[in-house]
Parts: sequence; C-alpha cells; structure tokens
Amino acid sequence: MIDLAELRDIRVDPATRRVSVGGGATWGDVARTLAGEGLGISSGDTASVGVGGLTLGGGIGWMVRAWGLAADQLVGAQVVTASGEVVEASATEHPDLFWALRGGGGNVGVVTRFDFVAHALNDVVFATLRVSGDAAATLRALRDLMRDAPPQFTVTYMDVPAMDPNAPAGAGITVCGIDTDVAATRSFLEPVLAVPGVSAEEIAVRSYPDVLMEMPGYDPDQPPPGFVGGNTLLAELDDDVVDALVGFRATRPAAVLFLRSLGGAYGDVAPADTPFPARSATWFAMAGAFDVPGLLDAAGVAAAEREWAAIEAHGLARYANFSVSTDPEWARRMYPEPVWSRLAAIKRTWDPGNLFRRNHNVPPASADGTS
Repeated sequence: MIDLAELRDIRVDPATRRVSVGGGATWGDVARTLAGEGLGISSGDTASVGVGGLTLGGGIGWMVRAWGLAADQLVGAQVVTASGEVVEASATEHPDLFWALRGGGGNVGVVTRFDFVAHALNDVVFATLRVSGDAAATLRALRDLMRDAPPQFTVTYMDVPAMDPNAPAGAGITVCGIDTDVAATRSFLEPVLAVPGVSAEEIAVRSYPDVLMEMPGYDPDQPPPGFVGGNTLLAELDDDVVDALVGFRATRPAAVLFLRSLGGAYGDVAPADTPFPARSATWFAMAGAFDVPGLLDAAGVAAAEREWAAIEAHGLARYANFSVSTDPEWARRMYPEPVWSRLAAIKRTWDPGNLFRRNHNVPPASADGTS
C-alpha cells in the first residue's frame, strides 16, 4: 500500500479556474477551498472520499448532469510510473496515459497531483423529499421528470434500512441544482410531489461543501456486514427494472436501494474520449442485501444473487467506484471492448509487470497485443 495522505495541497488559480490537487486530498477539503473562490468541481457525495480513487474510477457526483464526471474535469496529472519515473500527463503530454487516467482505475501509475478546471459556483439549491407511498409509482414519476430535465438538476433516490447509520431509515429523494432559485426548483419537482406519499422536507439554498456527507470512521471491532448485490449503468429505467429494484428492497428488511440520474453533460462526452463506459446511460442503480446473521441465510444469499443478476442483465456496464468485489471478472464488466484492449495496451507500455494490480485489474496485453 502506498499512503498519499500527506500529499493534500490544493492550489487554485482564480483567473484560469485551474485547480491542482494533491493525490492524497479529500473532496471535502477541495470543496471548502474552492467555495472561498466561488468555484466548484463535481465530485462524489462524501467529504472524506479521496480525490484520487474517485477520479480514477470516473466519479459520479452531484453535478454529473451539469458538468460530467470528476474525470471529465481533469486536464492534467503528475504520475509516478511502475519504473519510478515521474511524468506529466495531459491531452498533449503522454495522451495515452492521460486517457487511461480518466476512468481506467489505478492501473497505470500512482497519481501524485491532479489538475482540474473548476466551474463558477457560489451556492446550490438542495431539496430533500420523503417517500412514504408507492415506491414504484414514485420512481416512475422521477424517471419521467428527469427524461427531459435541464442539466442543472441531478437527483437521487435512496431507500435504506434502520441499521444504516449514514442516512435516515426509509425512502427519500434528494435533488441538487446549480441554480439557487428555490421557487423554480419546487416548480420543477411538482410532478413528483404530486405522487401520493411524497412530501418536501426541505428546499433551500446551501453551500456545496455543506451538501457533502460526513461518513463515520471505520471501526475494526465492528466491520460492516457483507453486501450481496451490485450496481449497473442503465440505458433506461423502464417499468420492469423499476419493479425489480423495488421488489428487491421490499422483500428484504436489511437491504439498500440507490439510484442517481445521469444524462446531460455526462452523456455529452464521446464514448472513445475516456475509458468510462456507458455514456448513453440515463441512470445509475445499486441494490444489495446486507449479509446479517439471522436475516440472511445461504438460501437468502443465493436468492439475492439471482435477483440482482437478473436486474444487472438490463444494464450496460458496472461502475468501478461502487464495486465491492475483487473478482478479476468484475473488471471485464466495467470495461467492455474496445476499451479493455486499449487499456491493456497502455498497461503494457507503462506497467508491463502488472505492479499495480491491487485494483479492478486490467492486465497488460501480451506481446501479440491480445489481453
């Protein structure tokens, strides 16, 4: 393991909006620094998440529809290669290496500095809705709302059991908009608020750093339970998928369901421009049962695996940053052809011995170019 925690400097050039971030920094630190300059970068949901891992895996965040992935905002990087060489990577310097960094995971080197171009951002409008009625009807209304929604809005739907300390139990919708017009946001949400059992808890202007969650620290004496399920990037959130996702959660007392809207700027990036798959996806979905003794036996695990496999069959690819398995076959589902072959060829150039392999690994291509 290489610990980059001390490499956490953040330097901002307000004139160009270029932001250089140490490979060990967290997104909470970045958001707080940029807020003082009236700037923002779309990152994940959590303040303690590292800039490096999130960006290298793509980075779906609160402004994914407005600004794309965290990796889409990357314009340069300093990389320590497997041979110990320190190189700069950008669209003009080692462009193959730079391409691989924008969603290819930690396969080609250790990134000690990330260079982003930030966006003008003062505050955001943030809404939380509670869902106590028909989950399927709510999700269909949310899907229909986002089909032609302006890219300034990104929404999530989450239903968690009472055992999760990071979110209130039950189902809810959260909305983040880069516009700070509260009235316009409420008007935008009216079709969902009209669904029986959906109510607005808050629609207010907040600073972006305050939107990022704070996660509790890891307690080795109380490790989290196993997770039986997965994630997928969906071209469409059709009725069959909605019913399957809702059914997965409803039949298990210890299960979680999470969805986030995509499209907008996320889909404006040409598929060949980055390794990140499924730019035509309009939703990200994750569902899983917690493997808690007394709540999930061997038959329950097998049933959850079968149900999730049927849901994932509707998807285009897996998202690396929400993938918990180290099974080598999982990487194959993240990087379909021809992305896999291109990553393998770049891996052969920069890490032919596969030094960097404790990841969702793409082994180097063989001498004849096969992977």
